[in-house]
Amino acid sequence: MSEDRIWTAALIVIGDEILSGRTQDKNIAQVALWLNLQGIRLAEVRVVADVQDAIVAAVNELRARNDYLFTTGGIGPTHDDITVDAIAAALGRDVIVHPKARAVLEGYYASRGGLTEARLRMARVPEGAELIENRMSGAPGIRVGNVIIMAGVPHIAALMLEALSGQLEGGRPLISRTVGCWVAESEVADILRETEAAHEGCQIGSYPFFRDGTVGANFVIRSTDQQRLDACTDDLVARLTVIGRETFPDGI
Repeated sequence: MSEDRIWTAALIVIGDEILSGRTQDKNIAQVALWLNLQGIRLAEVRVVADVQDAIVAAVNELRARNDYLFTTGGIGPTHDDITVDAIAAALGRDVIVHPKARAVLEGYYASRGGLTEARLRMARVPEGAELIENRMSGAPGIRVGNVIIMAGVPHIAALMLEALSGQLEGGRPLISRTVGCWVAESEVADILRETEAAHEGCQIGSYPFFRDGTVGANFVIRSTDQQRLDACTDDLVARLTVIGRETFPDGI
C-alpha cells in the first residue's frame, strides 16, 4: 500500500432507466463510501445510456485517467444488457463464456429451471477477466485490468463490493469530521478558505440548508491524517467562536 499517493476511481452508471428517471440510482453513494474505506477517492461519475459506442467512449476516457473504473448495470440476461460487449470492445478483447461462471450458474439454476441461453449470457466476460463473487444470485461481477464491472441492482452491487474489500491497492482511507453552525455560508466563506489554506492535507466542504425558517450549514473537514484533521477542525471551531457563532459537533 502506498499511503502518500492519492488513488482515484471513476464510476459509470449504465442504463436507459436511470437517464429516463424511471429508476433512481443508489449505487453512487455506496460505491463512494466503500472506496473511501479502501483508500481510493471517487473522482468522477458519468451516467451513460445502453448504447455501445457511448459506453466504449466513456470506458476508454475514464479508465485512462483513473486508477480504477467501476461500472454498474447492463450485465443481466436480456438483449439490452450490453455492458460486457461494450467493455470488451473498448479493451480490444473477445467475449467468452467463463467456465467457472458457467459452472456457478448451472449450480444456482439447477433447481430453478436450468441454465437457459438467456441466463448463460451472465457468464460472458471479456477474455482474460477475473470473476467477482456474487453470493445472492450466482451471476458474478467481472474484473478486467483496472475495470470492475458490477450489477446495477444495489444490494447485489453491495455484495460484489464486499467481495472486493481489501483486494485493491489504495492509500490511506479518507476520514472526516463535521461541524454545524447556524450561519449563512456566504458570511463565513473567508473563514473557511483561510482555515483550509492553513492546514495542509485538509479540505473543507460547506453544505448549506434552510430549516425552521433559518439558514445554516454543515462544514465537513476531510483528511487522510487524524492529527491534521483534528487540528483543522479545532481551528475552524475557534475562528467561528471568535465571531460569535455557536458550533455543533457532528453537525446539525
